[in-house]
Amino acid sequence: MKKIGLFGLMLMLILVLAACGSGDSDEASGEGGTDNGDAKKYTVGVDTTYPPFEFQEDGEMKGIDIDLINAIAEDQGFEIEIEAMDFSGIIPAMQAGQLDIGMGGMSITEKRKETVDFSDPYFESGLSLVVAKDNSDITSIGDLKGKTIAVKKGTTGANYATENKEEYGYEIIQVNDSTSMFQEVANGSAAALLEDYPVIQYAIAKSDLDLKVAGDKLNGDNYGISVLKGENDELLKKINDGLANLKENGNYDEIISKYLGE
Repeated sequence: MKKIGLFGLMLMLILVLAACGSGDSDEASGEGGTDNGDAKKYTVGVDTTYPPFEFQEDGEMKGIDIDLINAIAEDQGFEIEIEAMDFSGIIPAMQAGQLDIGMGGMSITEKRKETVDFSDPYFESGLSLVVAKDNSDITSIGDLKGKTIAVKKGTTGANYATENKEEYGYEIIQVNDSTSMFQEVANGSAAALLEDYPVIQYAIAKSDLDLKVAGDKLNGDNYGISVLKGENDELLKKINDGLANLKENGNYDEIISKYLGE
């Protein structure tokens, strides 16, 4: 009986040690992302209704942001998984721990800096006022008094419209995506819309929309790649290093030219 008890005790000790030794392999990798063999894997949130930066074609995600983050990941030796969602949900998803990286033609603003850390700028943009192609009455934002303007939720266009509403005396319609915003102007529900100039120029050229840009850009801003504030310094460094390498080796210019011909 004593021999049997000793054997059982030794067997239990072996099983406990084996269980403890196997526990580390399935844990998350620490500062954002998950371990995937030798490379970390990060989840990227994008808005696929935002060509030329993100869009779907033949069931495949394409665009400047898609190509750019894939090239950065390859350059820096990490993997990515891309999640499509409404632009307004990207930062909340990062706050909830569902995303590691946020893109979507995200303008670098002081308000967003309260929540996220941005990479170095990768594209200079700005807001354009857009009206129906046959509209000759609206040539500037000053012509919108008593009219309605359409904007996309969570964007710099929405912020600009809200901040200047009292000064210019217009009403605001907020929608979830660019397609719906274009439709508001097309069906006459809104007299104008606000959109980033590269996006609307691309949309007009590629989709033959009955829209046109009215006047000069309303402002200037820069796009950045975002991570949760104070939580992903290592990842942010990888993004910046990768972006710098792409600009140096010419791959960045190739990506931009592919979609904008610049």
